[in-house]
Amino acid sequence: MPSRLIINADDFGLTHGVNRAIVELHEAKALTSTTLMATGAAFDDAVSIALAHPTLGVGCHVILTDGIPASPPQDIPTLLGPDGRTFRPSLLDFIQALLRGKISRDDIEREALAQIHKLQNAGINVTHLDTHKHTHMFPAVTRPLLDVAERCSVGAIRQPFERPWSLGLGHGGIVRRLQIHAVGRLQRGFENLSQIRNAHVLTTDGTIGISTTGNLYGKTLREILHALPADGSFELCCHPGYNDRDLDEVTTRLRTHRDVERTALLVEIPARALQPNAPQLIHYGELGGHAAVRETSHVMNES
Repeated sequence: MPSRLIINADDFGLTHGVNRAIVELHEAKALTSTTLMATGAAFDDAVSIALAHPTLGVGCHVILTDGIPASPPQDIPTLLGPDGRTFRPSLLDFIQALLRGKISRDDIEREALAQIHKLQNAGINVTHLDTHKHTHMFPAVTRPLLDVAERCSVGAIRQPFERPWSLGLGHGGIVRRLQIHAVGRLQRGFENLSQIRNAHVLTTDGTIGISTTGNLYGKTLREILHALPADGSFELCCHPGYNDRDLDEVTTRLRTHRDVERTALLVEIPARALQPNAPQLIHYGELGGHAAVRETSHVMNES
């Protein structure tokens, strides 16, 4: 049995250009999954696309930093930045507050619930959770998210750690690779959490593409796909889009590279489909026992 690969685009709902790229890639069989931002400027457009494309797995991109909350600000005070209305503007600020015990578990649960419920109330069958800037690497975030996932009948969560074989390819900047290697020490704790250990909330064997964020060129993607193990389940994390005027209006370090990733996926995924031992493309709703949620399966060597 070939390995299984989820190709997931983050930031669905960020702009109309990001949404357009995601639907184009899915229709080209170059993307199977995405995670929707509950407070993204193009949320309504993303919902319309998702409802029109039931084979696209749609998760919730839970935002706890660098964004706008779905909850009333007074309900989540420990998550807010200096303005008292939006989240802390940087990941470093968030991590420092988290490690100092200044962020309430109840506030994380409350905000995650608000974001998931917004998607579900719009008719989205939420396949999984991940987090903006991978904040659920930290147990203080993962634990409440897993509880919320069970309460909301969300069957899976992103494994926020990159595998050694993927890091060993040497893609991305040296500083970013060192950072990812350092936080990898948290992986065992993630895998030992009861919901993960007992498969009450499913995850993959690892996420690839984290170290290559901002560096996912065609050659890079091609090398990753050929290095993929012969068995296991993995997620390729990507950020395709169109670098247009709408993108100029939002805070993101990924601008021109969204075009690069879109092009790389369009070329490399279909090309890999024509080669031997191509991985089976799935979305998170098709992991394990949750495959019955949606009876849609994609194999890369299908015509």
